[in-house]
Amino acid sequence: MSFPSNISDCCVEVDFHQKNCGKQRTGGDVFLSRKLKAQQRVISVLSDGLGSGIKAGVLATLTAVMGINYMSSFRDPAKAARSIMDTLPVCSQRHISYSTFSMVDVDFENDVRIVEYDNPPVMVARENEIINLQRQQIEVARTGKEPAPILLADFHALPGDRIIMISDGVSQSGIGSNSMPFGWGADKAGEYVKTLIVKDPKISAHDLATAIVEKAWLNNGGKALDDITCGVIYFRQPRKLLIMTGPPYDQRKDVMLAELAKNFPGKKIICGGTTANIVSRETGQPVHVLFERIDPDLPPGAAMEGVDLITEGILTVGRVAKYLEDKRDPDNLPQNPATKILRLMLNSDIIDFVVGTRVNEFHQDPNMPVELEIRRNVIKKIAALLEDQQLKETSIQYI
Repeated sequence: MSFPSNISDCCVEVDFHQKNCGKQRTGGDVFLSRKLKAQQRVISVLSDGLGSGIKAGVLATLTAVMGINYMSSFRDPAKAARSIMDTLPVCSQRHISYSTFSMVDVDFENDVRIVEYDNPPVMVARENEIINLQRQQIEVARTGKEPAPILLADFHALPGDRIIMISDGVSQSGIGSNSMPFGWGADKAGEYVKTLIVKDPKISAHDLATAIVEKAWLNNGGKALDDITCGVIYFRQPRKLLIMTGPPYDQRKDVMLAELAKNFPGKKIICGGTTANIVSRETGQPVHVLFERIDPDLPPGAAMEGVDLITEGILTVGRVAKYLEDKRDPDNLPQNPATKILRLMLNSDIIDFVVGTRVNEFHQDPNMPVELEIRRNVIKKIAALLEDQQLKETSIQYI
């Protein structure tokens, strides 16, 4: 997930990875992010419910949702923390809260506010180092309960910065082993983060979060002795994607379509044979069909110089919409043209759609399946899903 910032053409990428404790189908850790477009902010919360399984998951979900809502309502993070702490139940035996949390609030000026309660410390990686955040501790009064210590921090993020949020399943991994009798620890985890960034300075939020969780899992001998979760917020240059589908209503605009394909500063996808043939004719670049039959339900893709991916039109685009609606992970899907589109979308930040409005009578045939919606409606649905679920910025241009 990502959203563009208006400072130095910087983009904020947010992603996470987790493994559930043992064979639990429901994790006790929850990571949520929400983009507040009107307020020009994005809020991410990592909550850790006491124990594991369904009960812990419910408490962690409650905490994460409250965190998102209260941080959205209050610009003062301390006030948000007080509201959460006053609501959370306390374990009658251990006298501790049923859920811990880390909350990060980023605005479009790249100013960051962090609130932490009893989670491992949030790390900030900058130029291959973990910077020392100046934290303020406050005591939050709770009705009928002991006061709770909350840590507050704020800083201005720079391009290349990464914010790493971990649950104690990461910091306590390996505990009791000969090499890590007291667990991996946040400091050692920070050292590992530095080695990953040195090895790959442009490592994505997804890949960094995955690598940290996998390392914690290996620390336990290939087991998840607790829920293991890592969320990463990465400030970087935005990646742009252009998706063209459908021929222009006016054939005199074919040249404009080809110019868009030629000059766009990013990745390019063409969905539809007619659209690909127009670009091929106007640019002089031939289209080569790829005879790879990966999915019997979708036609194969094609290739053209200067274009990253060419697919069939409405069938493939409809499948992409279905994948997004079902929140499918491209790593767990057949590697067909729709999956390739999905992967490029998820790896991009700003996605521009150019939709031709010439009617294809074939798709108006009442005998065709119902799911073959009109092209423009499918694209609207995809754009909305990308905005709401993946925090992407999208635009649609009709020609």
